[in-house]
Amino acid sequence: MTRSWARRCAVLVGAMTVGVSAACGSPAPPPPPPTSGLDLAGFDRAVRPQDDTYAFVNGTWIRNTQIPPDMSEYGSFTQLALRSEENQHTLIEDAARDGGDDPDRRKLGDLFGSFMDTQRLDQLGAQPLQPDFDAINKLATPQDLLKHLGEIQKFGQSNPIGLGVDQDSKDATRYITSVNQGGTALPDRDYYLSGDPKMVGIRDQYRTYVAKMLRLAGLPDPDGAAGRVLDLETKLAQAKWSKVQNRDAIATYNKFTIPDATKATGIDWSAYLAAAGVTDQPAMVIGQPSFFNTLSGLLTSVPLDTWKDYLRWQEITDYAPYLSKDFVDTRFDFVGKVLGGREQNRERWRRGVAAVNGSMGEALGKLYVQSYFPPEAKQRADALVHNIINAYRGSINNLDWMSPATRKAAEDKLNKLAVKIGYPNKWRDYTSLDIQRGDLVGNMKRTSRFEHQIALDKLGKPVDREEWFMDPQTVNAYYSPSMNEIVFPAAILQPPFFDARADDAVNYGAIGAVIGHEISHAFDDQGSKYDGDGNLRDWWTPEDAARFKAKTTALIAQYNAYHPVPDATINGELTLGENIADLSGLTVSHRAYQASLPGGTPGPVIDGFTGEQRFFMGYAQIWRSKERDESLRQSLRTDPHSPGQYRSNGVLPNVDAFYQAFDVKPTDRMYKPPADRIHIW
Repeated sequence: MTRSWARRCAVLVGAMTVGVSAACGSPAPPPPPPTSGLDLAGFDRAVRPQDDTYAFVNGTWIRNTQIPPDMSEYGSFTQLALRSEENQHTLIEDAARDGGDDPDRRKLGDLFGSFMDTQRLDQLGAQPLQPDFDAINKLATPQDLLKHLGEIQKFGQSNPIGLGVDQDSKDATRYITSVNQGGTALPDRDYYLSGDPKMVGIRDQYRTYVAKMLRLAGLPDPDGAAGRVLDLETKLAQAKWSKVQNRDAIATYNKFTIPDATKATGIDWSAYLAAAGVTDQPAMVIGQPSFFNTLSGLLTSVPLDTWKDYLRWQEITDYAPYLSKDFVDTRFDFVGKVLGGREQNRERWRRGVAAVNGSMGEALGKLYVQSYFPPEAKQRADALVHNIINAYRGSINNLDWMSPATRKAAEDKLNKLAVKIGYPNKWRDYTSLDIQRGDLVGNMKRTSRFEHQIALDKLGKPVDREEWFMDPQTVNAYYSPSMNEIVFPAAILQPPFFDARADDAVNYGAIGAVIGHEISHAFDDQGSKYDGDGNLRDWWTPEDAARFKAKTTALIAQYNAYHPVPDATINGELTLGENIADLSGLTVSHRAYQASLPGGTPGPVIDGFTGEQRFFMGYAQIWRSKERDESLRQSLRTDPHSPGQYRSNGVLPNVDAFYQAFDVKPTDRMYKPPADRIHIW
């Protein structure tokens, strides 16, 4: 959205005027008739929506669209992300040319400049990593190794222990330290353990890739070290919990005093935490205790020299994007091509924008909202969010499977739901962050150290409920169960998700369903384990929990039956939370759309489609996407979201209003018998 657009006098939520500025003087001329908001050129009219709504809405777009050679997938989200990226690039280039009196702008420009100075990076090669290699070489005992793992946590470096500072899930008013499993470079443990020939082939290529990177760094015995690294990572993978297990909010909450944590796992947590800068903490949460039991044994049973090989490799893989061209290209040949199926690396400036986002995201976000997110947009989105919340409240009140006691607790949770739109009320202070234009790896280390210190400073203080965990320029949204809040960054509040020129139907089907999706995470299979205050607490009667379980089990079975590629299916358990949110979000947004119609009259016919039809087509349109097979297979193993086609066609057959909108008959492919339709919220 441009600044000129921001000067319009009226703020519209669909057809509803929110306010008119007195500065406008005489009444403005009537607005032009709303457009449908649908990309009609992308439709495939040879397909019936009753047979395949996704293909009807997106088929021609899919057929005519090529995935860019530097991307693994392309669709509505990536199109908008690319636009946001270009806007950010403009802001960063301006900052690089003239930071003025704003120290944050100067740091943004210097950080980007350090990334773009390829001549200097090529001259340095692996030299920026030498101090870390020297520290690794000095390790003499398993205790040294453990302390080293704590020390490098300050700089966010990969290792088997992922340390964090989070809200205590059973006391959401307090922060607590937590540790979770880590330490493997491939996307998932199955890449190490599966006997699938594709996985075996990837492991062979991974070993070759590790050896080549070690050789580029001038390290001894690269081929032997690569084999030892793969063996050690395989041992770690064998101990890891699966992604489905890690979704379980109760199973991953294991609170110990520090001495009891040491007894339970065999790891000297006092020594580790002290090395990481964590002191005077009485307790910690361990996500996967059995993993750390195994890790404790590996710290002593695996030769220290093998651990040194491993640590040097983790150092290289962490910083390869910020080193010379030979490291960057070698990394892309494996990570980009083998794992992602991409044909070429992204343009250097795009990777530079990503690096700036990862290091100073809020500083860049502050500039972004000043230029691209007018205050009126925030007001418009806020009104729409509260319309969806009201519809959700009505859904809860009218549930036929929930008892009054559980319903009351659900209503209480919804009433306490916090809403954040656009950007934070207060911005991160980057005063203490040191950025140097000629030191890219150093900048990455210092920004990680800066973030680590921010996390440590939370300990012992009240929870900061103003904090954001996503930057305004991010095309996404999230729900936080411990905060009990939904958050919508500025960048997602644009077409095709929200179009100020379009009528209500498509906006409710698009951004309305996204809003409903995030609200629904408060009541998905895991979010529903938290109460309105953000505490992990069971507020369900046993009978209601059993009925809810039956509905979610049916949804698991539905998605397990989908084959996005012939040799792989969707994992219905891994994607359950997102599938619940998709189904519930669309259902509730449809109710909100119906409530928005004056006097219950149907919406106008636009482009030959009724309002009801445009609502569902708007939903199908936001999930249009294409993905390379290599990336899709990775997503099916690691991504809790279903592929776009199934986020559309997996949901619609469960929504009764869809049948009425398109007169879907039992002979149509999208038909599902009423008794088999899954209705949750």
